[in-house]
Amino acid sequence: MARYVFGADIGGTTAKIGLLTEIGEKVDFWEVPTRTDNGGELVLTDVAEAIRGKINEKNLNDSDIVGVGVGVPGAVNVDGLCYQAVNLGWENRAVVNELHSKVKLPVKAGNDANVAALGESWKGGGQGYANMLLVTLGTGVGGGIINEGKILNGAKGSGGEIGHIHLVDDEPDTCGCGNHGCFEQYASATGAVRIARRVLAETTEDSVLRGGSFECKDIFDAAKKGDAVATMIAERYGYYLGKGIAITASVVNPEIIVLGGGVSKAGDMLFDLLMPSFKKYVFPGCADAKFALAKLGNDAGVYGAAKMLLY
Repeated sequence: MARYVFGADIGGTTAKIGLLTEIGEKVDFWEVPTRTDNGGELVLTDVAEAIRGKINEKNLNDSDIVGVGVGVPGAVNVDGLCYQAVNLGWENRAVVNELHSKVKLPVKAGNDANVAALGESWKGGGQGYANMLLVTLGTGVGGGIINEGKILNGAKGSGGEIGHIHLVDDEPDTCGCGNHGCFEQYASATGAVRIARRVLAETTEDSVLRGGSFECKDIFDAAKKGDAVATMIAERYGYYLGKGIAITASVVNPEIIVLGGGVSKAGDMLFDLLMPSFKKYVFPGCADAKFALAKLGNDAGVYGAAKMLLY
């Protein structure tokens, strides 16, 4: 008899939910709105009702279900307590206990970035590797560490917060965490734009980026077309990206490093940009890590949440 598992990835706008077989075959994926009013009090109720509804729709019995995994945008400890999820309005929310009481199935919970890493290691860019580092390059820099096939959570669920590794001493701008010189201030999409503004101020050379608004994608597109200033920006970006990854890899010694998030759409170009500084700064015993791009996109968190029930 086939058995099934649910994964839910709760975001500030929607909760993505998936029904999968226990070997990771996709049965059904859908979304429900995330109602964040009144401190997000109904978020878990809505997720539970969506799952119970799907069980009825598919004519499944509870004995067919391994359980429910859930990823949330905040730190979650091993007991399933979410200390804070700003986007949901949560403070000290007992996610596992509350969802279990509503859905009447085994429940596990984790930080959404860590859960996404588990998804990529199971069915995505890191498939087949027990030790993986996921680096997500978006508005910020997120990360997830998979050690021997399991999420490295840390004592309070903050394991894998690689975006706040300190890289630069004299950074005048403040990071969102309150510190200065964090990895994500240089390697995020917004970091790439920050680097671009500084490079443009340092040179008078013509560039398609000069004199107007632009986004991270525009920088890499221009560099691919041979724009000299854009190439300079991309190389500086790659320096910081490679250095930050090298520092992390020297601690966790991954077999494979997977790049995800919006910036990763620049593709294999990123590997060429980051490798010089990665090789320069990484501990030699960790230098042979493979690199790959993430494959699951927005579904990574659903796969990872489900996978938590299977180890």
